[in-house]
Amino acid sequence: MAFNDDESMQASKAEHLMARALATSQVEQDDYIDSAPSAALTKKDLNRMAWRSLLLQASFNYERMQAGGWLYTLIPGLRKIHKHPQDLANSMKMHMEFINVHPFDVTFLSGLVLAMEGSKEKISTIRAVKVALMGPLGGIGDAMFWLTLLPICAGIGASLALQGSLFGPIVFLLIFNVVHFGLRFGLAHYGYHAGTSALTLLKTHTKKISHAASIVGMTVIGALVASYVHLSTPLIMHAGKASVALQTDVLDKLMPNILPLCFTLVVFWLMKRSFSPVKLIGLTVLFGVVGKLVGFL
Repeated sequence: MAFNDDESMQASKAEHLMARALATSQVEQDDYIDSAPSAALTKKDLNRMAWRSLLLQASFNYERMQAGGWLYTLIPGLRKIHKHPQDLANSMKMHMEFINVHPFDVTFLSGLVLAMEGSKEKISTIRAVKVALMGPLGGIGDAMFWLTLLPICAGIGASLALQGSLFGPIVFLLIFNVVHFGLRFGLAHYGYHAGTSALTLLKTHTKKISHAASIVGMTVIGALVASYVHLSTPLIMHAGKASVALQTDVLDKLMPNILPLCFTLVVFWLMKRSFSPVKLIGLTVLFGVVGKLVGFL
């Protein structure tokens, strides 16, 4: 009787393994079961995708990065495109793989991916496009938003705030988000309607766009350093009867604002040595207090 029980258990285990293998082969297939192109997504669908992309990093983790938010962005479009349950499952499984892209221009990629999903491209092809565009979009996004748009908008807002205007932070948020949301929604529609034809254009001009935006961003940051970093010394050097003011008679003659520049370069050097922003803020406060007490600043 025990022998029969063992045989039945082995048979049940074999059936279970066969079922798992069959399910795995179905999930990992490259072609969709329903290969007929789907109906085009509407403007409402694309706008909904753009709104949902705001939660791209809501479930950020170090294993799959933005995968949860990425799938959340695409789910309404995928449900409309894939009518066959297995096709929807295969697509969702693929989109839960590792992805890390800039959160502001991600809608270009999501629109492009939905266009490819609607055309029922191979799953491996869609995966390859995702992987190929993560890097370029990240570089363009960093150059356009963090190095260019953010310093310009923050500079305008800070300038108003320093003059005592309560509209400083409001103007900053208004200008920044007008550009941000304009690009977020515009890129969603452009990526979807351009489809794969946009790949060649993006690959051709990625370096040019990033280089131009980096130049503008570095110029703006240089101007902000000269305008908003204030650092001077009251030290006076005595040589016999002559007195020389270190700041006005020496440093300003060499280069105006040389102390703010040196301080900024030191902070940058410390950042390259993996100092956190919190530590740098603390060191800046400590340097200012100590420098004032000893009469250096």
